Amino acid sequence: MSRPLTIRDLPREERFAPGHRMCQGCGAAILMRHITKAVPKDTIITQATGCVEVTTTLYPETAWKHPWIHVAFENAAAVASGVEAALKALKRKGVIPESKDVKVLSMGGDGGTFDIGIQALSGMLERGHDVLYIVYDNEAYMNTGIQRSGATPFGAWTTTTPVGKVWRGEWRRKKDIISIALAHRVPYVATVNPAFLPDLYEKIRKALSIKGPKLIHAFSPCVPGWRYEPELTIAIAKMAVFTGVWVNYEVENGEFRVTTPVPKRKPVEEYLKLQGRFRHLTAQEISEIQKYVDEQVEHINKLAGKVVIGPVER
Repeated sequence: MSRPLTIRDLPREERFAPGHRMCQGCGAAILMRHITKAVPKDTIITQATGCVEVTTTLYPETAWKHPWIHVAFENAAAVASGVEAALKALKRKGVIPESKDVKVLSMGGDGGTFDIGIQALSGMLERGHDVLYIVYDNEAYMNTGIQRSGATPFGAWTTTTPVGKVWRGEWRRKKDIISIALAHRVPYVATVNPAFLPDLYEKIRKALSIKGPKLIHAFSPCVPGWRYEPELTIAIAKMAVFTGVWVNYEVENGEFRVTTPVPKRKPVEEYLKLQGRFRHLTAQEISEIQKYVDEQVEHINKLAGKVVIGPVER
């Protein structure tokens, strides 16, 4: 059994060029830098419209050193499906050697994944395409004005879930994209966090070694949308894990495994107080969120080491 990766093992070559227009401290920028290092150099990437796309490809410049395709907000997974099918056809015709293993990666934000792009994502998972889909989740439509999405957590301020006498921010619970993916009987799903880079690299590489559709859900703090100072991005990402708001785990061929154990969790308030989007919360509302997080962590702990879906067939 090989030893776990450490920071010293991470690649030095940069494949996400500097000079892009992403915000200082942007969680998605950190993710893109390391995702592009973790995947092979000739990996073909399809990217949905969103924060990452609009800030990294201002014509005639690009930050991408991989083959990269910008597509509409809703169809990154559909285009990736077509790319994967085209690669198979080119191999059958002898245009590409059968031995050449070109990976296909598709990426979108939570708006382009949880909501607008969920039909295309479901189709990709259902058809069994050999594609890795990564969703960078900043928990709202940040590119167009911080509107709530299906990934916005309970209690969060957004421009469409304002705070006042009647509304207290988002009143719905965050959509469970991992369970939605698992319902398609896919061979691999995982969560990652930019504060835990070796875990991120290991999961991406594992996902690419598995045939069939895979989904990775990435925690992606957003400076303007979450209302915090840029230097706090990694501190917030760590605190999300230390409080149980975010749990790093994977489900491989149905078997559930927590990859970043937290022996003693911190109070969820330690995470909430770092962000202006939660500044309005009362002690009672924070208590409600704490109770929900406790229930979720208890549920996850019960799943650890168990098979949580039926046989994965492709």
